Amino acid sequence: MQDLVSKAFQARLERFRQKSRIQAGSLITTVFGDAILPRGGRVSLGSMIQLLQPLGVNERLVRTAVYRLVKEEWLQSEALGRKTDYMLTPSGRSRFDEASRQIYAADIPSWDHRWRLILIVGDLDIRLREQLRRALFWHGFGETATGGFVHPTADLEKVMEGLESEGLEEVRAHLMPMVAVNARAPQGASDIDMVQKAWNLSDLASSYEGFLQKYEPIRDALLAGTQEEVSDESAFLVRTLLIHDVRRLLLRDPQLPESLLPLTWPGSRARLLCRDLYRKLLPPSERHLDANVRLSSGTVPQPSRALTSRFEFGIDLYTGTLSVV
Repeated sequence: MQDLVSKAFQARLERFRQKSRIQAGSLITTVFGDAILPRGGRVSLGSMIQLLQPLGVNERLVRTAVYRLVKEEWLQSEALGRKTDYMLTPSGRSRFDEASRQIYAADIPSWDHRWRLILIVGDLDIRLREQLRRALFWHGFGETATGGFVHPTADLEKVMEGLESEGLEEVRAHLMPMVAVNARAPQGASDIDMVQKAWNLSDLASSYEGFLQKYEPIRDALLAGTQEEVSDESAFLVRTLLIHDVRRLLLRDPQLPESLLPLTWPGSRARLLCRDLYRKLLPPSERHLDANVRLSSGTVPQPSRALTSRFEFGIDLYTGTLSVV
């Protein structure tokens, strides 16, 4: 049985290591958001190098990626003698907070059957329009045939504030946020018609199926075996890849309410799989972080309550005991 668990973990890790091109910056972003942020959002460069080396990311790649993340204002640095700590910038933390709400949410919000619209009023040059489209895509908005943007549950006030923090303050004067209700005229388009025109769900569904194929064997092996069969390091590495893959999917997922999704939507199964697997991986992976994460001062940053409340469950990090919060 132990061999079954070990094989499932190693198969996922080897598949990742054999990739022809590893995006180190994206992987570091995942580690910061999932593992470092709950420990104060600060870590020494040496610890980051040590954490990622088993995934085939060497020291040069980590240093180069961290340098780029600093230039892009995700991270900032602070030197302590010959060592350096890296931490999130205020804007980087804001982006992580939004991503965390999506990744660790218990479920998708219900829908009040009202559409959130953002219309462009007046002329907007091509460059700014493309920047706006990309920013609203990150917030889950689809684009309508008339050039506006639509989402069923988005918080329009927060979205508009987010555009300002993303450097699109000058665009806000050209935007009209509004809420609309489908009057359901007999010959009019339905809510499902809107979904089909504004989003390409078939490609996203295929990506979710791929995610399930990667992680269902690991979940099934753990259910058949015991948690003690998982090494602390392997648990951390698979946890990192799990959240890394989920985060990349959620960047493309508009987070539509269930009533607007196909009945067999694989994203719902993927969310449950992620939750169940994360719970099993969290205690051993946190032991690995205790042993390997240091600040430049030598201090071991401790996890906060924010970590143990993920997925709306409290978790004793060292026994794996669950209790509803």
